[in-house]
Amino acid sequence: MTNPAECQTVEPTEPTFSAWLKEGTNTTHESLDKRIMSLSPFSNRERYALFVRTQSRLHQAVSDWFQSDELNNFLPGLKERDRSAAVLQDCADFEMPESDLKADQQAAAEVTISDFHSALGWLYVVEGSNLGAAFLLKYARKHLDLSETFGARHLAGHEDGRGLHWRQFKTALDALELNEEQKEVALEGAKQAFAFARQNVEQLLAPATP
Repeated sequence: MTNPAECQTVEPTEPTFSAWLKEGTNTTHESLDKRIMSLSPFSNRERYALFVRTQSRLHQAVSDWFQSDELNNFLPGLKERDRSAAVLQDCADFEMPESDLKADQQAAAEVTISDFHSALGWLYVVEGSNLGAAFLLKYARKHLDLSETFGARHLAGHEDGRGLHWRQFKTALDALELNEEQKEVALEGAKQAFAFARQNVEQLLAPATP
């Protein structure tokens, strides 16, 4: 029989910052993914182009933070992770009208990411989306004959592999010394990023649904 005096109390392990962000946004994330797929973005190139516009707005909204020298000091290699140029090239591949490009640029410009900690949440969402992009790229290849060099550039994975690239980002994110208030600001930023993505899906993809 075990001696109670010999029993040790196991303290619950506090989740990492990235795991905590995932837990706080998981329901919203799943809802967004299901909504996007319900709108058949891979049924034809016209619908896919609308999906690309939603991505253009999202990536342009956060691009300045990917390029931020301050953030790059804490998250090395962040500048190279910026996919805004790739998604704009995808837009060019589809020869999108200048009016659409300007509308998307304006939508992105109207987004306010107030500070460093809020930006962390946005970056977590945008960078994390590259994992799911692997499945989207397969759909784009199979159904629309697109690739990393035409129309689906922003869905391409890193040459080192998506998994490793994402783990490296999470490691840097988890190494940040943040207090509870700063973490909450980051979580709110992540929620805002998902809300902005959902807003663009409803504005661009949903109205064009057959």
